[in-house]
Amino acid sequence: MGAPYLYEYFNVTFPQEYVVHVEINREKKLNAFFDSMWLELKTVFYRLSTDSSVRVIIFTGAGERAFTAGLDVQAASDSGVGSRTASGDGARAATALRRSILDLQDCVSSIEKCEKPVICILHGFSLGLAIDLAVAADIRLCTTSTRFAVKEVDIGAPADAGTLSRLPKVVGSFSWVKDVCLSARMFDANEALSVGLVSGVFVTKEEAFTEGLRQAGRIARKSPIAVQGTKELLNWSRDRTVADGLRYTSVWNSAAAQSKDFNIALLSGLQKRTPRFEKL
Repeated sequence: MGAPYLYEYFNVTFPQEYVVHVEINREKKLNAFFDSMWLELKTVFYRLSTDSSVRVIIFTGAGERAFTAGLDVQAASDSGVGSRTASGDGARAATALRRSILDLQDCVSSIEKCEKPVICILHGFSLGLAIDLAVAADIRLCTTSTRFAVKEVDIGAPADAGTLSRLPKVVGSFSWVKDVCLSARMFDANEALSVGLVSGVFVTKEEAFTEGLRQAGRIARKSPIAVQGTKELLNWSRDRTVADGLRYTSVWNSAAAQSKDFNIALLSGLQKRTPRFEKL
């Protein structure tokens, strides 16, 4: 596994073989994000993406009150985010701000780009950036007490870190997406489940984590060639036609099917034994 995973704003632990737990670690501020945090987020997920000791990631927030309350507006103001538009030249100010937004988007997208499946467990306040992070993950679970909101219109701007692009592809109703994004209204766990934003609701954070760990363990026992290929193909096909997806899958599997994992999985099924796969 190499050097330990030691970070200022994220706790990284290994609760079981091949499963890593990434916890947002700013509990006193409701795990709210500012510049240094999302840059560190990208560092964590880029490293996990290529760590052969990792096959599945569980993503949570510290404490009981919030997964994340979103952007730390005060910290962002203190760091000068608002002043980036103060240049007398509108085009130069816009260029600087566009670069800043692209940096934020890239950090959030590191979750989706990570080769390993990410299970996001939401609880308490899950606002603004929480939705950006959650829809970049692969599987979402939450607690009955979770309170969601796409809050960005309440601070004077459209959401810019992924929600408006990904949320319509995650849930089944575009009308509902426009409802919550235009109004910034709060919605609860039952509503999130009904539209498909989450796939499971649990009474406590501990119960949700236990279920996430169970799912992670089940995935981690599969061939990493198969699991990582499946994530890549699903994400790639989501944004393209069926015909394009089928063609890409044929090219991908022309290589993947040559793996030893293919025969190991087939034989273990016939022999009724649990297969063991090499690290990837």
